[in-house]
Amino acid sequence: MKTAIRYFSKFGHSKQMAQAIAEVVNEQPQTVATPLTEPTDVLFLGAGIFLGSVNKSVMQFIDTLTAEKIGCVVLFGSSALISEPTKGMREALAKRGVKVYEKVFECKGAMGPLNSGHPDKQDLEALREFVKKIVK
Repeated sequence: MKTAIRYFSKFGHSKQMAQAIAEVVNEQPQTVATPLTEPTDVLFLGAGIFLGSVNKSVMQFIDTLTAEKIGCVVLFGSSALISEPTKGMREALAKRGVKVYEKVFECKGAMGPLNSGHPDKQDLEALREFVKKIVK
């Protein structure tokens, strides 16, 4: 099974999450600035929410994806305030006809003193367990 990991990380939270995924799937995480160059069975795609939306570079990356190239996208994300940080990515992928795994991994992200320390060790371990169930 060919896997890939792409993320956008303004404050380091999504990068931490991508690295936790990498530990399970043994694949080097890349930012969304790195395009996919070959067909991929499972793409792990993550970002946080900043000022109420996903960074435009994530949406530009999504615009390069096709159902023929991607088997399934597994979303992950964090936010200090938004309850569904992956919702915008899911909607953009659906518009492109790209299959999105039904479950997502979402956790708190720190913003100053709010949710300080998140994602924390427990969040990252929960993410690893989530990924193990997908790739087993």
